[in-house]
Amino acid sequence: MTDDIPANEPSTQSVPGTGTAAEVPQPTRHGSEIIGAGYYQPARVLSNHDLEGMVETNDEWIRQRTGIRERRIAGDDETVPMMATAAAQDALDNAGVTAAAVDLIVVATCTSDQRSPNTAGRVSKNLGTPSPVAMDINVACSGFVHALAIADQAIQAGTATTALVIASEKLSAVTDWTDRSTCILIADGAGALVLRRSDRPRISPVTWGTEPDLTDAVVIEPPTNKFVQDGKQVFKWAISEAAGYASKTVTNAGFQLEDLGGLFSHQANLRIIEPLARQLGLADKIVATDVVTSGNTSAASIPLAFAKMWQAGELPADTPFLLFAFGGGFAYAGLVAHTPRV
Repeated sequence: MTDDIPANEPSTQSVPGTGTAAEVPQPTRHGSEIIGAGYYQPARVLSNHDLEGMVETNDEWIRQRTGIRERRIAGDDETVPMMATAAAQDALDNAGVTAAAVDLIVVATCTSDQRSPNTAGRVSKNLGTPSPVAMDINVACSGFVHALAIADQAIQAGTATTALVIASEKLSAVTDWTDRSTCILIADGAGALVLRRSDRPRISPVTWGTEPDLTDAVVIEPPTNKFVQDGKQVFKWAISEAAGYASKTVTNAGFQLEDLGGLFSHQANLRIIEPLARQLGLADKIVATDVVTSGNTSAASIPLAFAKMWQAGELPADTPFLLFAFGGGFAYAGLVAHTPRV
């Protein structure tokens, strides 16, 4: 894809101390738009029937409580940076953009086993991007929406022109495979979007925050460093509070719910996704339910679902969708983003 990016226009201002006018370049404010989407999933499929031989559970029990049929599990060589790089390259190819054009990389992850260099730095080296800003953020399941907002704001401020926004998670590495309440949920994978500066902003302001009373509802901490959650607390919040924040997101974005093409919510559980869509009046629109075959991939779940559906031709072009996520922290974030133009 190609698009003309307006150059900064000079303005005439008085030069201090001279009393004369001169042309002084002034920064032009821009918005951003999504121009491509990509993803990566491990080859190994772990079905519900496979889990029956690992922990006390069964296919019917899992489907009734989560809607999940199968999930993808990474191998030893499929690290968080490796999956992030693969998703990023797929997104660049989808956008028709080279790595040389990227000047900002933001990666959302809560499962990287490497503190330094960060995952974004590894992605930059792997892709060969020339001296981009490269940062990781950890906001668990809502991390991708946070990352998308950060990249959009950087582009608006004029400090970036083309950004890779990536989420990559290897939850299998922090899973207690003897705990049937959590091991049935988790999965691995990565998703990425390419953003570019545009004179037609297609990403809305973000609505985000935390619920401090639920900080310990989802944790990965010593001494076990395994994923643990209070499923009842999370489910209660999702059913009773999420719709209000999601609706506020749409209002803050300057849209009405009926304007939207559909919903991309965090792919936590089908018993959360479907009620949320109904509460918002979006059940008859396009609602991502990738959790059924991909499982819960934390921060990666929204871009993974988005990229798969975009590449499969299942999403209309230049159409606003609500992206809303919540989870560990206990943090939430939402915004309205248009699909790429064709």
